Amino acid sequence: MPLVAGVDSSTQSCKVVVRDAETGELVRSGSAAHPDGTEVHPDAWWSALEEASAAAGGLADVAAVAVGGQQHGMVCLDESGAVVRPALLWNDTRSADAAAALVDELGRDVWAKATGSVPVASFTVTKLRWLAEHEPESVRRTAAVCLPHDWLTWRLAGAAGLDSLVTDRSDASGTGYWSPADGDYRPDLLERSLGRSDVTLPRVLGPAERAGTTGGGAAVGPGCGDNAGAALALGAGPGDVVVSIGTSGVISAVSAAPTADPTGMVAGFADATGRFLPLACTLNAARVLSATANLLGVTLEELSDLALKAPSGAGGLVLVPYLEGERTPDRPGAHGVVHGLTLSTAEPAYLARAAVEGLLCGLADGLDALRDQGVPVERLLLVGGGARSEAVRRLAPAVLGHPVTVPEPGEYVADGAARQAAWTLLGGDTPPTWAPAGVEVYEATPDPAVRARYAEVRELTER
Repeated sequence: MPLVAGVDSSTQSCKVVVRDAETGELVRSGSAAHPDGTEVHPDAWWSALEEASAAAGGLADVAAVAVGGQQHGMVCLDESGAVVRPALLWNDTRSADAAAALVDELGRDVWAKATGSVPVASFTVTKLRWLAEHEPESVRRTAAVCLPHDWLTWRLAGAAGLDSLVTDRSDASGTGYWSPADGDYRPDLLERSLGRSDVTLPRVLGPAERAGTTGGGAAVGPGCGDNAGAALALGAGPGDVVVSIGTSGVISAVSAAPTADPTGMVAGFADATGRFLPLACTLNAARVLSATANLLGVTLEELSDLALKAPSGAGGLVLVPYLEGERTPDRPGAHGVVHGLTLSTAEPAYLARAAVEGLLCGLADGLDALRDQGVPVERLLLVGGGARSEAVRRLAPAVLGHPVTVPEPGEYVADGAARQAAWTLLGGDTPPTWAPAGVEVYEATPDPAVRARYAEVRELTER
């Protein structure tokens, strides 16, 4: 019974699961918090990984380990491998102007054809442009650029020089200078953003290719981006769409073919199995619920109860939840809007309902964008911390216009990394088959009026 470990190094925390490599049975787990903020020194991730691993009983007995991580961040290393400056995370929007400039310089069509995506402030390529414009000394010192999961994989495998840096297709596809369709880096785009292309970039590994070995002798898998990890854990295939409500809201679909959306609504990423993972991402997801609960002075459970007491459409009260700007649509400077407040809707239940429906409408916009790219939508899998809300589960089918399947709560990114680690250990053309989690299906009559009213108010955020 060999054991494998999967790591989820997310924005807010690090989680470690240890599972049986052959059956997927959970043996133990642990977690540790990450510091707040959108700029974090990578050493904090390593400390959290050590703490989470210790809480999970240690990794001395595991035969393989892999890391799933937050995408897009910028980690710059000098010639010695030291961190040049704190990493900028995906949700740091200071590079919004840089993103707009890069898009203007080449045009949306060129970017979409080159990398499958149109740059937004989340992407590494835009953060490198920001660095070049604001910290030229940091650029001068930079000898290598990698991503959060790349850096952790590198450390796990011994950090034996910059040439040992590796990544995988799923995370490389979120940089803005790697082509999922061609499987190659685009040094011309790197130079356009950073002002130079003579920096080391991680070698892109295959789905089950070994990245190295830990000091304890465990095989290290290639790792993956968080969304690809979740899809791998869920066993998602063509026709499946994963709707994940965490710090960000992600609508991703496994596809046999790459996409290239010049509108920028859909990012044409790769998955962790050799296929593709077109996705739309919102900046505002589960924290919309926590912010509204805080505003009303209630718990998340009480917020859910309140939302279910109000009618569909909340009597015309709409909350557009652009609390931290937005990525889908690309409005980094936008703010949240509450519209339709009257004497009859000035009630906690109506605002709670509007918050849940607003969150779901934002996700529905992303689902529409996937359909516009020809991505088949046959089954919706609803996961993430926000999916624990009963109101979210019950209202999702009406707003999304499709029944939703809710798997048992779990650490899907860490579980996906563990399954990849097992694949790396056991070999084969496909990942090992693990018993699927139990699911519950929610159905409701679609209410298009909710989205129509939301669309009206959404456009007011641009005025």
